[in-house]
Amino acid sequence: MPTQYGNFGDFCRDSTLPVCNIVTRESNQPPGPPFGGCALLGISLSNGRYLSNLGSILVCGIAILAAVFLLWRAERKAAAVGRREIQLFLIGYLVISICEIFSQGHFPLDSNVRKGFSAAHIAAITATTWILLMNALVGFQLLDDGTPVSLALILGSALAIFIGTGYIALDTAFEWTGYWSSTLDGPDHRGYALYTLYQLAPLVFLFLFFVLETILVLRILGEVRPMIYLVAAVILFAIGQIFQYVISVHICNPTNGKINGAFFETLFTLLSVIAIWVFWSSITEDDWPITG
Repeated sequence: MPTQYGNFGDFCRDSTLPVCNIVTRESNQPPGPPFGGCALLGISLSNGRYLSNLGSILVCGIAILAAVFLLWRAERKAAAVGRREIQLFLIGYLVISICEIFSQGHFPLDSNVRKGFSAAHIAAITATTWILLMNALVGFQLLDDGTPVSLALILGSALAIFIGTGYIALDTAFEWTGYWSSTLDGPDHRGYALYTLYQLAPLVFLFLFFVLETILVLRILGEVRPMIYLVAAVILFAIGQIFQYVISVHICNPTNGKINGAFFETLFTLLSVIAIWVFWSSITEDDWPITG
């Protein structure tokens, strides 16, 4: 019996994802038509061009400003555990937001440029969720936080994930070796490696982050209040994913492609990142047991 694992066709038919720019040979087309779904047209420009996902573009701009602000706020918490590590996460989110403007915002760019931004977007998502998982481990103080060793391990492993995921995405898009060329064939557009790294791995990293932070807060710190922020971050992220994967097509069709769930996914992801920062801040108050 065939499995849906690795199948991007259904996702790209109903949603606006950066991977949809990677797994199709169509060029300079709004997301949707190559996969038989609702075309996200957005604002009509000259010569049959479109500026899609204007809402997501604006929210990404706000997200960039928010990430810079939170970086500055974290810098002021000089004695906080995991300060440098949470800043690495925020930098990762900053990269995601920049890439999303050009991968999902669908400016009238050259197809190859859009594929490049899409590959970087996918790689940044996987690497940044890995950094978030490493932030959970930092709280257990297995290594002194903020040290060159701690930062090198996190940054080095994240860069390895970024480069590996980015290469697979680029090789798929541009068929450098032809190894993943079958992913470009419809209607399934099936790619096991890219699916695992882009769809599965980040969810595993996020789940482990939640479990480890729950253990840290409830068992080690003996606190309850920070769990409000952690649970809020999970709920906000989940709402964004529901808009992206489930509700998107039901927004796109009635609006004739003016908007879909991508805007709401970007918005709720931003709110989730803010909630994660507030959670981190709440467990790094002055009475946190600093070691080292």
